[in-house]
Amino acid sequence: MTTAPAIGQALHRVDGRPKVTGSAHYSAEIPIPDMAYAYVVGSRIAAGRVIAVDASAAQAEDGVLAVLTHQNLPKIASQPPLVPSLAGTAAPGQTFFPMQDDIVHYAGQQVAIVVADTYERAQHAAHLLRISYEETPSVTTLEQGRDHAYVPDTIFGGFLPGRVERGDIEAGLAEADVRVEGTFTYAANNHNPIEPSSTTAQWEGDELVLHDATQGVNATQITVARLLGIPLSNIRVISHYVGGSFGSKAMIHNHSALAAMAAREVGRPVKLVLTREQMFTSVGHREEQEQHITLGATRDGRLTGIRHHKLSPTSHFDHWAEPSIGVSQEIYACPNYEGVYRLFRANTMTPTFMRAPGEASGMFALECAMDELAHELGLDPIELRLRNYADASPVSGNPWSSNGLRECYQRGAARFGWQDRDPRPGIRREGNWLIGTGMAGAGYPVTPPANPQRARARVYADGTAVVQAATPEFGTGVATVMAQVAADALGMPVDRCRFENGDTDLPNIAAAVGSAGAGMISAAVHSAATALRNQLIARAVADGASPLHGADPVDVVARDGVMTAGTASDSYADLLQRNFQPDAEASGSWSPPTGDVPYGMMTFGAQFAEVAVDPELGLVRVRRMTGAFAPGLVLNPKTARSQLMGGMLWGLGQALLEANHMQPRTGRWANSSLGEYLVAVNADAPDVDVEFVEVEDSVVNPLGVKGVGEIGQVGSSAAIANAVHHATGRRIRKMPITVEDLL
Repeated sequence: MTTAPAIGQALHRVDGRPKVTGSAHYSAEIPIPDMAYAYVVGSRIAAGRVIAVDASAAQAEDGVLAVLTHQNLPKIASQPPLVPSLAGTAAPGQTFFPMQDDIVHYAGQQVAIVVADTYERAQHAAHLLRISYEETPSVTTLEQGRDHAYVPDTIFGGFLPGRVERGDIEAGLAEADVRVEGTFTYAANNHNPIEPSSTTAQWEGDELVLHDATQGVNATQITVARLLGIPLSNIRVISHYVGGSFGSKAMIHNHSALAAMAAREVGRPVKLVLTREQMFTSVGHREEQEQHITLGATRDGRLTGIRHHKLSPTSHFDHWAEPSIGVSQEIYACPNYEGVYRLFRANTMTPTFMRAPGEASGMFALECAMDELAHELGLDPIELRLRNYADASPVSGNPWSSNGLRECYQRGAARFGWQDRDPRPGIRREGNWLIGTGMAGAGYPVTPPANPQRARARVYADGTAVVQAATPEFGTGVATVMAQVAADALGMPVDRCRFENGDTDLPNIAAAVGSAGAGMISAAVHSAATALRNQLIARAVADGASPLHGADPVDVVARDGVMTAGTASDSYADLLQRNFQPDAEASGSWSPPTGDVPYGMMTFGAQFAEVAVDPELGLVRVRRMTGAFAPGLVLNPKTARSQLMGGMLWGLGQALLEANHMQPRTGRWANSSLGEYLVAVNADAPDVDVEFVEVEDSVVNPLGVKGVGEIGQVGSSAAIANAVHHATGRRIRKMPITVEDLL
């Protein structure tokens, strides 16, 4: 009896026990002798300059080792360009490094660091600093910056154009029988993972070891090397466990290099952990934004034109906007399209990735507008979407590498019970509650990394195996899933395979962002494990002492650690032991498609939600959610379902809770801690039902894995807003929807 394939099994996470028992050490928990502690001081003003720093009281405190400001912090060697971390290069969070001069660009900008022998002494001394400022007027809100907006040539580190057009948008809208037009507004969102960002830095001569909370250890390594001007080979970055990221740890923000600079200054290891308040000003955010969308359609529901414009603030140094028009230009067959980003310079740090960066906000506008269009036309919302189903990419005209969207609509609707819905708004009641249901389409681009991905596999003479790659584990279950991939490629039981990760001494992997992690890491692991299996088979058929001697390697099959051809067999363990070899290893790499790939690549899904609204109190309760998704090959249904549920629930939080606003007078966040910033908790969570629509994809990577990390959030907030309209008859064109919107 042979073991069933490991891929596709809903295995428990191998990192579950270490995390719940406390044996998993995060970056701020690494015990290093003679540790010192750094405390960052942020600017109290949003614009101006530092005119004086009185550090005398702080320096006089016991245990204080250094006070670093723009007056004595070493200059950086070079500032890397703003390039998304998926590119496999340096990935700074912004092209600005603090304390290089006296200029203040935004509130919370690092203006000083105090290092002491305990954290409490560093914090106390930091509060004794007397920093004087010369303040100038700031611009932080949409209303302050609207009149100064411009259309950038590119956004997103130069990867995406600031304007996208196809066909003739004016002609397309002119020929429409029905038009829907609306302006959608979005509050800013801030990052609040369980683990705040942290770096522990230790110099050993000229060599630097960083324990960094990051989605990409190689991205940290390359970025800090560029900033400090030291060789890559002199930096090792370790990040075995990361307590959530969702974008805040995708780009490499200033604290990683600042910890290294502080450690070099005091000559001992330094730990720098951002406080909850500093998380709001130090690791980027999802920007406040306004999106204006216009849909034109014929009377039978065929789209003739889509215009999608976005306005948002960016920093003084970067053209950054989350790519909100990316999916709206792709998901429906529409011949005429115009998408435009408008930015204005604001006193803010550069915004950054946050889960479903742009897709969640852009699809909120598009899918709410599509729901309104369906209502105007008297069509079922699913039927309207099916009438505009895109058999090929509307942008390139190329066929999809795989699709599954039609099946997502159908199977999601069946599981949700959509067919029993009365389309009339405000009809269904349960006591004081108005009940409504809504749906939305979902799409997320498949974006391979820009560089080859590598892994290493090793089989030992005791019949166990280890596969290695540098990627950290930040909550996705990568250590579990990659052991499954390795087991099937090697032909071994999964319980005899182990995945080692989170260290730049291991083969490089780009930062696992943009739902690319499962696809690119599995491709590298599959390549390495397959190369090792083939190597061992070749050894066996060439070994005169092997029962497989002289067999054709093509005829040899590996299962349960045993190579078999016909009635002859030889195990990996016997082969290695017979040849006095403790282990065998092989490396593998995967180079993503380059150039013009003749396929559109997108992950598709459909979201459904039921809400109850109390019209007297303005309360919204989401009672149940259903999502159907087509993510290609599902490596582990348990971890994949967890990722999708998490995304759907974050969409709930985005739709109803998460919001922050800049105070126009001070240029500072109104909510400056997790105690004031609302996020969804267990009491808010409804029943969540996830359906997988597996589709084969031979283009995106060797196993056909598209990823699930982002798609779960796309469309969920729109489904909730559409359900609120169905319950109340009121269109709410903002996120989050608040009590005031419904009273």
